[in-house]
Amino acid sequence: MKNLKLILICCLISSYSFASVTKNEKSALVALYKSTHGTEWNTSWDLNADVSTWFGVTVKNDNIVEINLQFNNLQGELPNELGSLRYLKILNLGFNKISGKIPASLENLKDLKALVLFMNNLEGQIPSGIGQLKKIESIKLYGNKLTGNIPDSLMNLTNLKELLLSSNFLTGTIPVGIKSLKKLEKLGLMDNKMDGEIPAELAQLDNLEELLLSSNSFTGNLPVEFVNLAKLKTLMVSDNNLKQDYITVSGNRPQNLSNIIFHSNTAASIDIEKE
Repeated sequence: MKNLKLILICCLISSYSFASVTKNEKSALVALYKSTHGTEWNTSWDLNADVSTWFGVTVKNDNIVEINLQFNNLQGELPNELGSLRYLKILNLGFNKISGKIPASLENLKDLKALVLFMNNLEGQIPSGIGQLKKIESIKLYGNKLTGNIPDSLMNLTNLKELLLSSNFLTGTIPVGIKSLKKLEKLGLMDNKMDGEIPAELAQLDNLEELLLSSNSFTGNLPVEFVNLAKLKTLMVSDNNLKQDYITVSGNRPQNLSNIIFHSNTAASIDIEKE
């Protein structure tokens, strides 16, 4: 009798230890594995093993909360099934060879805090539905082949701290609604095909530390209101169609920022190193 009880206890412990995620969540991971040639990943998955043992997957309370597969040789397209990972907080697939479009189904990831898809071969437009991810703090899509305008819906992401979209083929202007992103610390739009004037509304982003706008077709001058950006450490606006050339500023709140905005007339790009 004692042996039977011991066996039952062991079975219960084993069952609890290997409690599985839902069928939908596991199916979403399997879809990712198959659509991005999982057998050719640098570190692959054993689909017969417990999901919690799969490389780059974090499970908490029987829910998948993180996928971190950067530098893992993912190829192919992202599946729509990713939208089933309703408890996902971090999706990091940077530095891979993923092609195709960003799935519109990602708008279902209401708990997502970080969308990291930089340095891939993604194309098409940024899905406007990403603007529904109210908890998101970081969007890193730089180094792809994305086209179209920055969706106005992204201006609703009031928890956003990083919006890094550099090195794509984005067009259009910087939305004036960007003034709503009060927590924004880093804005990277360099090396795109954007145009129009640099909006003075950017000066309302009190927490902005990094502003990268180089290598576009922006016109006009830097807004004089930029002198109020007390936390700004890096400012890059070279290689545009501005009325004058501005040096690149990088440091701990450079004291000469106002001089740069009002008096710069050099064509050179100068770095002021961080202290």
